[in-house]
Amino acid sequence: MNSEIFSLSERLVSSSYVRQGLQARRAHEQLIRLLLQQGKCPEEEWSESTVELFLNELAVMDSNNFLGNCGVGEREGRVASGLVARRHYRLIHGIGRSGDIAAVQPKAAGSSLLNKITNSVVLDVLRFTGVRSVSSCFVVPMATGMSLTLCFLTLRHRRPGARFILWPRIDQKSCFKSMLTAGFEPVVIENVLEGDELRTNLEEVERKIEELGAENFLCVHSTTSCFAPRVPDRLEELAVLCAKHDIPHIVNNAYGMQSSKCMHLIQQGARVGRIDAFVQSLDKNFMVPVGGAIIAGFDENFIKEISKMYPGRASASPSLDVLITLLTLGANGYKKLLAERKELSALAERHGERLLHTPHNPISLAMSLNRLQTHSTAAVTQLGSMLFTRQVSGARVVPLGVEQTVSGHTFRGFMSHACYFLGHIFNFKRQTISYIPVLLSGDDSFRDSLYTVKIIFQKCK
Repeated sequence: MNSEIFSLSERLVSSSYVRQGLQARRAHEQLIRLLLQQGKCPEEEWSESTVELFLNELAVMDSNNFLGNCGVGEREGRVASGLVARRHYRLIHGIGRSGDIAAVQPKAAGSSLLNKITNSVVLDVLRFTGVRSVSSCFVVPMATGMSLTLCFLTLRHRRPGARFILWPRIDQKSCFKSMLTAGFEPVVIENVLEGDELRTNLEEVERKIEELGAENFLCVHSTTSCFAPRVPDRLEELAVLCAKHDIPHIVNNAYGMQSSKCMHLIQQGARVGRIDAFVQSLDKNFMVPVGGAIIAGFDENFIKEISKMYPGRASASPSLDVLITLLTLGANGYKKLLAERKELSALAERHGERLLHTPHNPISLAMSLNRLQTHSTAAVTQLGSMLFTRQVSGARVVPLGVEQTVSGHTFRGFMSHACYFLGHIFNFKRQTISYIPVLLSGDDSFRDSLYTVKIIFQKCK
């Protein structure tokens, strides 16, 4: 309501009461004003009522919500179900136009404003989580794999003669398929074992560049976030090599925003060498539904090129979800979540196992399963099955010597990130190390104890 409506309200209700209501309304509006003025994630969390007020104000700016609107075109924001309309706060038009996902829609000023402010807030978050020099980003309604594909397709126009993508091996199917879907041939670089860690084979990377010719590579496709014993790629060294050979560099940072070390690697790589774009998942980093990612980079023109490569308009749902989440948390709330990631002492040795020493991986840990292996190989895979059926998700049991064929390419030792890695391993997030004693207890109550594991997982989330 505007000031005129409040004045008219004083004819019906005491003016002192109306003034209180006006002051309360202005408190909400002040938060919205600062958001639009600064384009940054607010320091303190917003109440749900403020978030809903803001979204409702945006929705009435879209033509499908105009009183008396008569839409006669093919895209007029028609929705048959009221439940669906309310689920999306009546922001039905989506984002972008046919030629650019970042373009403003004449019929949808509110949805366009939602898109612009979401990208601005997310850019602020990328900066305060560690990549200070990032210049541009946008939210795309695709998960990480397809978002990487979009980056590769954009680079095709810059390097039309390129055939290969150089890829230090990471055993995650969507990463591999993102390159094939874009029509390129991955050149897989096997990792080298340094202590317990699987690290980037820089010598092999440079040898392949010299063997096949730098001009024939579309890009180097590196990774920050991964499961131990694999550790983040040597981003700084790869960035220097890319700058030296004039090869673009795309970084898969799928769940790296939750790690200051991963973000630091990207910042340093861009500082000393070349990183063209880096991609991160919305659901993994912001706890929203699957289906969105952030494409970011240090050259605003290149990021704009990627956004223009997206064909047609796009769903606004991922942008809406992440904006609501960040406004509800506030910058301080999000930083608090990042700070709650804990490093716990290794307890595996008490139970005859060994925690692999992987200090360069800030997200994931791996532990040997030698004790189970002595009983039988089946016991190793049974552990994974028992965890899953008892609703303990996220932990991975990786048996030795598994082969997996992905789009015609066979990976030996799949999920251990190397064809030669020895021993069965149990892989999990760093926060879960305190569950090991329960998993390894050798008494007769082993099966029942897995229920306890589930409870611990729930309490430690």
